[in-house]
Amino acid sequence: MSDSPAFPLTTADGVPLKVSLRRAVRRSKLKAFLLVSPLLLFLVIAFVMPIIEMLWRSVDNPEVTNHLSRTVAALEDWDRQSLPDEPAFAALAEDLREGQEARNLGLLSSRLNYEQSGMRSAITRTARGLGTMEPPYKEALIDAHARWGELDTWKLIQREATPLTMSYYLMAVDRQLTPDGEIVRAPENQRIHVSLFWRTMWMSLVITGLTLLLGYPVAFLLSNLPLRHSNLLMILVLLPFWTSLLVRTTTWIAILQSQGVLNDLMVAVGVIADEARWQMIHNKTGTIIAMTHILLPFMILPLYSVMKTIPPSYMRAARSLGGRPFLCFRRIYFPLTIPGIAAGGILVFILSIGYYITPALVGGQSGRFITNYIAYHMQTSLNWGLAAAIASILLFVVIIFYLIFNRLIGVDKVKLG
Repeated sequence: MSDSPAFPLTTADGVPLKVSLRRAVRRSKLKAFLLVSPLLLFLVIAFVMPIIEMLWRSVDNPEVTNHLSRTVAALEDWDRQSLPDEPAFAALAEDLREGQEARNLGLLSSRLNYEQSGMRSAITRTARGLGTMEPPYKEALIDAHARWGELDTWKLIQREATPLTMSYYLMAVDRQLTPDGEIVRAPENQRIHVSLFWRTMWMSLVITGLTLLLGYPVAFLLSNLPLRHSNLLMILVLLPFWTSLLVRTTTWIAILQSQGVLNDLMVAVGVIADEARWQMIHNKTGTIIAMTHILLPFMILPLYSVMKTIPPSYMRAARSLGGRPFLCFRRIYFPLTIPGIAAGGILVFILSIGYYITPALVGGQSGRFITNYIAYHMQTSLNWGLAAAIASILLFVVIIFYLIFNRLIGVDKVKLG
């Protein structure tokens, strides 16, 4: 005999209990989703969509296709061994004339100039002379600018006539394409991005190490002091958050410059001579010192939150069993603080590689990060494709670092509180 009842259980209104339960669960899930939907919408708009836009801009390549459509069509059957025939030159003249009338040749000239220096002047000068230009256009265009008589120029136009490109990523790693499509190293005076990536990485690691070195004893002290004293010191740790980042950074300029407070103090006590003042600003030293101070609370707080949960009885028990203080610390206390070290380390490192304002103000030429050159390409050179490619690589570096971190330490061991 079956143990189940002959008739299913129902609610007061006659609905089967299982059906009613499913409806209740469904309603509760819907309510929960509606509660978090504003946050999800905010994340999509403010986080996901900008990343998608950045990734798209890093490969988007519409300029040649949109502004030289006739020329691209005329070059479809070109053999790339000699200059194109007259129809290709005529198509180029017509495309440039149309662009001149629409006043949108700036995008095209800038895009081609990123790949081959001098293309902006070639397009601009040629477009200005189109009003008096008559067929045959091959001779007329070559007379207008010698670039149109070079095979590499036409190879460039044909190569860039694709909706997507990897050129920006190649520029970001100091590589470039030859007219024949081979990947080679960029000229020596243009190889700046790879060294900037390495500088950003190792300086961020140094900053992370220094914050750990300085923050660990502070967090240990805070976690072992009586509550009334630790709260007072915690206010001092949190005090930088109440001060503008710009103010804190400019304060370090006043302290570290050649005629600043620190150098004046060193001269006054006789540590250094007046003519041998230390140069600690507008270089790597200034960036490391200022960023270590700014990011120090982000290391102290995770360490403190973990240390506060470690029972003091562990160390007392180890000491009572005859363990020496350092041995007890190394074998008992320190391993228990690794989750806090991991949380503070990954937080400080990721914040470091993305910092902009502090390296820009105190870093000079030798202490700037790759983020400063992302801003340069966004604001000055207006090469948004290259800026997006550099930012995308930086994003991939952070993801790779996270995966390595998870493999070696484990994200499940990270504790922020």
